[in-house]
Amino acid sequence: MNKDRVEGKVKDVTGRVDRQAGEWIGDTEKQAHGTVKQAEGKVQNAWGKVKDSAKKSDDERKIPEDAVETEADVRLRRKAS
Repeated sequence: MNKDRVEGKVKDVTGRVDRQAGEWIGDTEKQAHGTVKQAEGKVQNAWGKVKDSAKKSDDERKIPEDAVETEADVRLRRKAS
């Protein structure tokens, strides 16, 4: 989990709290501010998920160094056969 996902989740929750508080006290400006902050959090969290997914697929594509056959390995294999 990266920094964007954590910060996004915090903004989402904070926005929900602000929105709900605005509803309870009848403050439409606080509601609107909370809704905007909640949306920002959802977008940032989604961006973090994209970054995590890209990193994961990049890590999966890497070939381990011990899986790469060197020229010396090829020569030894040829001599053995």
